[in-house]
Amino acid sequence: MMSTFPAEAVVDLDAVRTNAAALREHARGAEVMAVVKAGGYGHGLLPVARAALAGGASWLGVAQLSEALALREAGVEAPVLSWLHAPGADMAAAIAADIDISVAAAWALEEVVAAARHLGRSARVHLKVDTGLGRGGTAPADWSDLLAAVATAQAEGSVEVVGIWSHYAWADAPTHPTVVRQQQAFTDALEVAAGLGVRPQLRHLANSAATLTNSGAHLDLVRPGIALYGLSPVPDLGSPAAYGLRPAMTLRARLSLVKRVGAGQGVSYGHAYTTAAETTLGLVPLGYADGVPRHASNTGPVLVAGARRTVAGRVCMDQFVVDLGDDHAAAGDVVVLFGPGDDGEPTAQDWADAAGTISYEIVSRVGSRVPRTYVGGGS
Repeated sequence: MMSTFPAEAVVDLDAVRTNAAALREHARGAEVMAVVKAGGYGHGLLPVARAALAGGASWLGVAQLSEALALREAGVEAPVLSWLHAPGADMAAAIAADIDISVAAAWALEEVVAAARHLGRSARVHLKVDTGLGRGGTAPADWSDLLAAVATAQAEGSVEVVGIWSHYAWADAPTHPTVVRQQQAFTDALEVAAGLGVRPQLRHLANSAATLTNSGAHLDLVRPGIALYGLSPVPDLGSPAAYGLRPAMTLRARLSLVKRVGAGQGVSYGHAYTTAAETTLGLVPLGYADGVPRHASNTGPVLVAGARRTVAGRVCMDQFVVDLGDDHAAAGDVVVLFGPGDDGEPTAQDWADAAGTISYEIVSRVGSRVPRTYVGGGS
């Protein structure tokens, strides 16, 4: 453990696999696209992709084309959708690798069609419509024009419309009025498409939250992301266990220094923490360069020396301090920042609460210099 770096992120691939299986049950017959973007939310692109497929996911979803190409280069043959591109992206490489491409603008369709013509084959596309998120997707005012161009490309054989999709603004608040409005807007967009001769093989709208809380949004395919990694997208409504999920990542380190100090000792930059009495301080060799939120200064929880503690003072680039009181500890002792919570350790949700963020950010920001150690799943 931790032979070249004094910390590691342990990823339980069996948890990813069983989470995928649980999500397949929640999907109630819809196909499951496991979203493995951002290095599998920090867990590792290829290992979690394979574990998700082993658990019953039939699709993979990524944001960037480079991620999709990495999957193909590693021999992953399952359908892959890539959805976030800028002009000049290598659409020919995507088409040649049988990667599905999201199209949400005229320029994107033009580039896909040009690449398809050059290769002499059809491109597999998913048309994204903005139903109210106000982020990606074709604006409603431009939807008919895009569809007309797609119909032309479809007729000439340069594109195959595999899917039409959209994304929620408030899926984590299932009773929010925008949820119903977006579902209706999506239905309307599909009707416009059908009227122009564009009929997708798959309709998909549901992310993790909608997969778990809104069966009416499942349609043909669901796209769970954070739930695949065992974290609840709706922590105010239910814990991971409530949805049959298990957190897959444990982040832990070894104390690099333990020392006794007196009362009134300021700790770390700005002396944002001062010892109230003589005490023992432990130095944890992880910092914001490794993904530990600086906003969790004086609030981030850890398990060390048999008890839960809180970060003492500011989180620095490479390290932070914990106040161990009079408990015994030594350099080399294990500090658990977060995990499933089985042994009293904090969870990623605890860190999210401490930093005023979401669990998605906590796991996906774990830095690249932190080694990933894989257990389970044939690893």
